[in-house]
Amino acid sequence: MKRNGNGHNEQAQLKAYWQAEEARDFQGWDFSRLSGRMVEQELPWDYREAVLEHMKDGTTLLDMGTGGGEFLLSLSPPRGSTYATEAYLPNVELCKKKLPAYGIEVRAVEQDEELPFESGMFDMVINRHESFCIPEVWRVLKPGGLFFTQQVGGQNNRELSRFLLGEDASDTDPGFNLYNTVQELEPHGFSILKQEEYFPELTFLDIGALVQFARIIEWEFPGFTVERCYPQLMRLQNRLQKDGKITTREHRFMVIARKPEI
Repeated sequence: MKRNGNGHNEQAQLKAYWQAEEARDFQGWDFSRLSGRMVEQELPWDYREAVLEHMKDGTTLLDMGTGGGEFLLSLSPPRGSTYATEAYLPNVELCKKKLPAYGIEVRAVEQDEELPFESGMFDMVINRHESFCIPEVWRVLKPGGLFFTQQVGGQNNRELSRFLLGEDASDTDPGFNLYNTVQELEPHGFSILKQEEYFPELTFLDIGALVQFARIIEWEFPGFTVERCYPQLMRLQNRLQKDGKITTREHRFMVIARKPEI
């Protein structure tokens, strides 16, 4: 009986710990607080280096869906000719306080189909893990302009989502992938300079980190709560104790496309 009581106490402590992780606040798009608890497999390409390779002084640059501006700032982009869009209001407010000091103008957006910029304004449009409207990207690019995008594909964490929430719980499009995206870009006149796709592993070293992750990525884990998914989380905890890790499969692809000079 004592052993059962201890087991019950341990489970109660685990649940309370997971619920504390679930309640943590999150701003921007910075997962550094999960460093050492969550390990992402490296991609076979370097999106940041690909962007830097083409960025020059005076380049007019748009970063779509900048999040908290962390990635954009890592580029040290041209002052006075760099713009950022963001739809999530807390991030908009965060960026408006932070990015103007670096010569970056921030504009809120509500619809991908209506970017608040003149036609032919940008030499480069970059988009890392943000939705986009292809005709609108075409419109705001200068002739010869480049579109860089790295996307989270529709198979991202799909197996883990099914385990926690049931069959096809994810709100993402399972057919969102490299092939279909290229098939949409080319008819609009874009020439494809580079295309890559990969399915890296994401490893969790404790379930609390997984709980935080699932709450943040709510479109892949809609309706996730510790209370709702507690039996499944306990099964993952048992697997973690046995294997030392929980691994899920992610989905990434990258496209670099050019608008013709004429």
